[in-house]
Amino acid sequence: MTRKTAVKRKESMADRVYEALKDDIFEFRLIPGDKFSEGDVGTRLSASRTPVREALYRLQREGYVEVLFRSGWQVKPFDFQQVEELYDLRITLERAAMHKICALDESPQALRTLTAIWNPDHPSERAVGSTVRALDESFHCDLVAAAGNREMTRIHREITDRLRIIRRLDFTRDDRVDATYKEHSEILAAIRAGEATVAADKLTQHIRTSQKAVREITMERIREAAEAHRGGRKIAPESA
Repeated sequence: MTRKTAVKRKESMADRVYEALKDDIFEFRLIPGDKFSEGDVGTRLSASRTPVREALYRLQREGYVEVLFRSGWQVKPFDFQQVEELYDLRITLERAAMHKICALDESPQALRTLTAIWNPDHPSERAVGSTVRALDESFHCDLVAAAGNREMTRIHREITDRLRIIRRLDFTRDDRVDATYKEHSEILAAIRAGEATVAADKLTQHIRTSQKAVREITMERIREAAEAHRGGRKIAPESA
């Protein structure tokens, strides 16, 4: 095996471990405060220590896990102040995107695609469950991308990634799903009419509603969601 091949294989394994752990966090197989060791991860994913450590350091840089002195790793507890700040930044970016889109000479294709998704002919055609969450995330990301600013799009996607874990709990109630369809439709209608300020204000109100729901999230509710969403074997937490 050449050195180049060995490096590529190591990077590939590190990527695989990274994606597996991130999926564990997003799917609540690992919840905030859970502790685990590098050995736990390596055994479960059949990976050696080097790629496991690389994956964990990457997740640490992104704010998902933290290293504990002499006692392994831990899924980082929620920092609700940080969540508030990320929501504020997200609103700033998305409001700017509304104005940029309305100032374009030609309506972007994304706008027509999103209009078709969020204005179904019949309620029975609405998405359900995890599909709604994915579509909601795409709605906001696609609108920002349609504004045409690549750096704005990159930063917004990073914020979206950081908020994904906690935002998904906002879609456990039917009334929030109904409200999301209605609010998205109204935002799109304002954009098509060229009413940038109206679109931005409606979007802000829409996000603030979600932000308010997030403030009501407790660790008890997160544990309940974990039990409901777990579909795979969780890494056994170390004893505290």
